[in-house]
Amino acid sequence: MNISNEKTPVTVLTGYLGAGKTTLLNRILTENHGNRYAVVVNEFGEIGIDNDLVVDADEEIFEMNNGCICCTVRGDLIRILSGLMKRSGDFDGILVETTGLADPGPVAQTFFVDEDISARTKLDAIVTVVDAKHLALEIDRAPEAQEQIAFADIVVLNKIDTVSEYDLKMVEARIRRINPTCRIERAERCNVPLDKLLGQDAFALDRILEGDAGFLAKDFDAHDHDHDHHDHHDHDHHHHDHSNLDASRHDDHVSSFSFSTRDKIDPEKFFPWIQMIGQEFGIDMLRMKGILDMRDDERRYVAQAVHMMLEGDFGREWRDDEERYSRIVFIGRDLPRDIIEDGFMKTRVIG
Repeated sequence: MNISNEKTPVTVLTGYLGAGKTTLLNRILTENHGNRYAVVVNEFGEIGIDNDLVVDADEEIFEMNNGCICCTVRGDLIRILSGLMKRSGDFDGILVETTGLADPGPVAQTFFVDEDISARTKLDAIVTVVDAKHLALEIDRAPEAQEQIAFADIVVLNKIDTVSEYDLKMVEARIRRINPTCRIERAERCNVPLDKLLGQDAFALDRILEGDAGFLAKDFDAHDHDHDHHDHHDHDHHHHDHSNLDASRHDDHVSSFSFSTRDKIDPEKFFPWIQMIGQEFGIDMLRMKGILDMRDDERRYVAQAVHMMLEGDFGREWRDDEERYSRIVFIGRDLPRDIIEDGFMKTRVIG
């Protein structure tokens, strides 16, 4: 059960039309998983919940026979969430479903910008459901499908039984090109264990990138990522570009790139710079994550952003057994990589 002095975790569920969100939502509302969730959906009828499962109903809140409750978003999300908080002891977490054509960013931002909501809830993870068979076509024709992947902490690669292993690997490579930091869970009929989707604490600063060996490693795997190395004024700097892989076949609306350096970062330069990036490019900066080695500090500085909402803090100390260097990844819509790279490199301590 949710303890009253703890923040209620909120999972944002998104996915393109027909990907399988309905299946996943119905699982959460009907399985005997031992937890109780409030599920906020856009329209109650859209997800096809059997009315026989509804035990009791107010105007907007429907209680399910396994203790979960379901709400329809007919109005403002903040109003719905505020109403849920009045009965927060009735459930262990909240799941907010977006429409199949929605940008999940504004929903995610709600949990940062509204003081009352952020005081009582915490964004746990953004989960995106994708159709393994049709994803490639959807990505090419629908910017929304790319953006939903870009925001994801976890991608449920659904309907894997409809494609070959070769095609699955190709689809996963495409997902990785858009979002190199997400975790991919393969599934048939969204049969991923719910404890791998809910209660992930993916937005906790001390867990940013911890589980992503590919990003924490010095080099990305060569067959998944196009990368090259430069020397800037005799200082070692690594640049990883996820926007140009297989560019002859695809021109992604959303792409990712990352930079790393063994030079110390000057906080007096970095903080004004990252604030400027958020203000100037935030509407197109879908996600940003970074771990930084700041000058005169033995602790790792961890930063993240959703659109213009930036947050960061010092975490644990650098361990003796880990390589100590800064790395930062940007995922966004047509972001000016060269401008951002130049600005980031100017935050280094030189000499």
